[in-house]
Amino acid sequence: MNKLLDVIVFGATGFTGRLVAEYLYASYGVGGELAWAMAGRNLDKLAEVRRQIGAGEALPLIAADASDGDALAGLVRQSRSIIATVGPYQRHGRGLVTACAQAGTDYVDLCGEPAWMAQMIPALDAPARASGARIVFSCGFDSIPFDLGVVFLQDEARRRFGVPLTRVRGRVRRMKGKPSGGTIASLLATIEQMELDPAVARTMADPFALTPGFRGPAQPESESVDYDDLANAWTGPFIMAPINTKNVHRTHALLGHPWGRDFTYDERMLTGGGAKGERRARALARTTRMQNRLLAFAPTRALLRRFALPKPGEGPSARERASGGYDLLFIGQSADGRTLRASVRGDRDPGYGSTSKMISESALCLVKDVDRTETGGGVWTPGAAMGLKLVSRLQARAGLTFAIEG
Repeated sequence: MNKLLDVIVFGATGFTGRLVAEYLYASYGVGGELAWAMAGRNLDKLAEVRRQIGAGEALPLIAADASDGDALAGLVRQSRSIIATVGPYQRHGRGLVTACAQAGTDYVDLCGEPAWMAQMIPALDAPARASGARIVFSCGFDSIPFDLGVVFLQDEARRRFGVPLTRVRGRVRRMKGKPSGGTIASLLATIEQMELDPAVARTMADPFALTPGFRGPAQPESESVDYDDLANAWTGPFIMAPINTKNVHRTHALLGHPWGRDFTYDERMLTGGGAKGERRARALARTTRMQNRLLAFAPTRALLRRFALPKPGEGPSARERASGGYDLLFIGQSADGRTLRASVRGDRDPGYGSTSKMISESALCLVKDVDRTETGGGVWTPGAAMGLKLVSRLQARAGLTFAIEG
């Protein structure tokens, strides 16, 4: 069957899915260079989203439920790629990604659920290789800016030094914006899985959980309070480090370990210099430990679901999304002690405004920029499947800036 569409946005009636549809329509219109459609359970709700974003009836709508295998199989055969925005993926994602892997349809999502990804990689890799499907998890704030930040820095190091950086430090200098409801829901679902299955807890603690068959050296500890002599600042824990570090190591493995099999990587929040910076770092560490203890308590999770999670269709206002942003620093060291720094900045709040643009351009990068002969099918990361081509696209279209500092 010929695939008539370039992209289908699955879950377009959710808050993030609607932002993705809004971005695609504002950037590419309907019936021009991009053939795309929206999909979800309810056609009436899809039609309302179409009206809200200003698109006319020329934008196709497709009804399909995440639990209906036959409908999903029919859906993915109509498009070259699928943007999946329905999470938590460990509860709602298996059917769609499996259908894509079997049909040869490219797939991108916003998954920040390493335990589920660790289960899906061995299950999907063989059928995706056979069909030619490129399955790419984590195409939002977790983990594109971090994954591609390291790829970008390493590429520049090879050009300047002729050797890779054997250690890279990811440091969050600024981050303004609320976590998405999907991120919170995924976190809660993962914690509940950890209680039911000790293997999930081991996966979450393992930096090489997404590199089956390879184990690198011990990685820097990420939960403590430390002074970073290269950043000239105190540092504390970064809540997304357990997700992003696993994706960075998977990118490295998929590329064939060009940065050395002893490569180390860690992520932390910068809190400033001097006594004030140390106090902030210690306060951040205390808050992180308290949050972890509270989330381990089932009644706390129930309260979060009832009162803290956005309701379906809810999220930050356009003004809040526009006023957000982030500034990330990457500091790399070569084996002989030379250092190189890079920054990655985003012009919208990370969880919604920037993420909706990143996942959209990731799907288009696969469809428009990366030939299947370059990658082949399989379960990829953004850094390994698209790399600098996605960097270029994000800089040109999605409000991200990658730059070498100093």
